[in-house]
Amino acid sequence: MTIDEKATERTRARYQRIAPLYDAMEILAERRYSSWRPRLWSLAQGPKVLEVGVGTGKNMSYYPDGAEMTAVDLTPGMLERAKKRAAELKVAVNLQLGDAQALAFPDASFDDVIATFVFCSVPDPVLGLTELARVVKPDGRLLLLEHMRAGNEVAGTIMDVLNPAVVRMTGANINRRTVENVQQSGWQLEQVEDMGMKGVFKLIVARRAK
Repeated sequence: MTIDEKATERTRARYQRIAPLYDAMEILAERRYSSWRPRLWSLAQGPKVLEVGVGTGKNMSYYPDGAEMTAVDLTPGMLERAKKRAAELKVAVNLQLGDAQALAFPDASFDDVIATFVFCSVPDPVLGLTELARVVKPDGRLLLLEHMRAGNEVAGTIMDVLNPAVVRMTGANINRRTVENVQQSGWQLEQVEDMGMKGVFKLIVARRAK
């Protein structure tokens, strides 16, 4: 698989454009996510943990004590805000620009890889998830919070129709089939838990396939 450079650049440009407004745009959504984030991060075992799509650093308050944290984001504007948040919280984290589809880390570098609401916007989610399987250690784990296409076919079809406009405005796809994408990408599912809106939001735990 090869990276679609044009699609990746469009995604970077969208998030660069909204970076100054991103936290304000997410205020209402964060009311829902505020209990989900710490729960996801409580599952991290480490000691070496990679967060993909760090954004403005919303997960930093939940980083596990004693973990050796690395975090990447595609967008310079987002990364600058993450750096400011890390400084304010006095969080030790190695922050880098990075594309989930082509990470600048050797094979088997991390014990856990974690992302929250990221694979709705990675241009090629299967490529990105396959890359995460590459950089995790044998028997390492993937921990995700994601929103995806509704299982109800009527609602799913509506999401399909609305998706092109939503992507243009926000950069995020609302009709990804993320559980299936994880299964296609070198991971074995261990846990899939519905978190809200009848399965649109899910917590996913997977282990690198041997």
